[in-house]
Amino acid sequence: MSDKQFDYASIGFYTFDCLGWPFTAVPEGGGCNMIDEITLAVSGAAGTAAIAAAKMGLSTSAVGGVGEDMMGEWVLKRLASFGVDTAMMQHRPEWKTSTSIVTTRGDGSRPALHMKGATGTFVVEEADFAKVGNARVVHLGGVGLMDAMDGERNAALMRAVKAEGAITTVDVFAGSSNDLPDVDAVLPYTDYFMPSIEEARALSGLDDLADCTKFFHDRGVSCCVFTLGGDGAYYSHQDGTRFRVPAFDINVKCTCGCGDAFDAGYAVALVRGFDPVTAVRFAQATSALNATGLGSQAGVTSFEHTWAFMNTTPTRA
Repeated sequence: MSDKQFDYASIGFYTFDCLGWPFTAVPEGGGCNMIDEITLAVSGAAGTAAIAAAKMGLSTSAVGGVGEDMMGEWVLKRLASFGVDTAMMQHRPEWKTSTSIVTTRGDGSRPALHMKGATGTFVVEEADFAKVGNARVVHLGGVGLMDAMDGERNAALMRAVKAEGAITTVDVFAGSSNDLPDVDAVLPYTDYFMPSIEEARALSGLDDLADCTKFFHDRGVSCCVFTLGGDGAYYSHQDGTRFRVPAFDINVKCTCGCGDAFDAGYAVALVRGFDPVTAVRFAQATSALNATGLGSQAGVTSFEHTWAFMNTTPTRA
């Protein structure tokens, strides 16, 4: 038994999403195109992971910020509806809730319009580090978007939670090497670094998988777990363990939040003590299920459902 209050704490990027499917084109002038489905979701690198983890049985704490607006009120209620603890979610009248309008195409790709909002303004004070870190696995999701936290503040937070015995995972929102200083700040305190391969390549300037992982290992990361989209996932540990797992063969509806759902699946695997290959396969299954619904977490329902999916669904060649 753990002496921690939570299994999982998910820190960072929480956003309100409005999604429409299938998007084909922007109508000219003041025209209107008909679509089949519209939904709302809590998304973001931390928000998706928090709800997906809670759905699969982890006691979960959400750490981030929202505004005192309609979107923020909905985000907090939605998190609570899945049993996510929101005591560490900051709620300020002067903030706007991070919000996206997501236009999902028939092939699952999703061009979006985004307002950064409270993701860029919330701050975890040092006095709250112990509360935030009172979890077996602590996830930092959205490094590169967290303007007020990125850099030394995130480094201090991750240093503190790791010193308290938490397993740490990190995901990023990175488009170029300009984002590397903010990522570099937390890498020495990162057990599992979990970007997409596109983000890893953008940060490192390297193309080869082995070269990319070495780049981050040299900066202090114990283990890299890269998501490869339709090509599956790649695992590389400092102890020399390296392998790939294929993607599952599914009909994709929406790819919004797939990498963040992967992070949640990996946290479930860590809490349950899975071996590395099973852990990556379970995370990959969580990501695949996420892609079968419209909006982050829509396809993820429970641990049992994800486990059965992992063991019965064929993988891509």
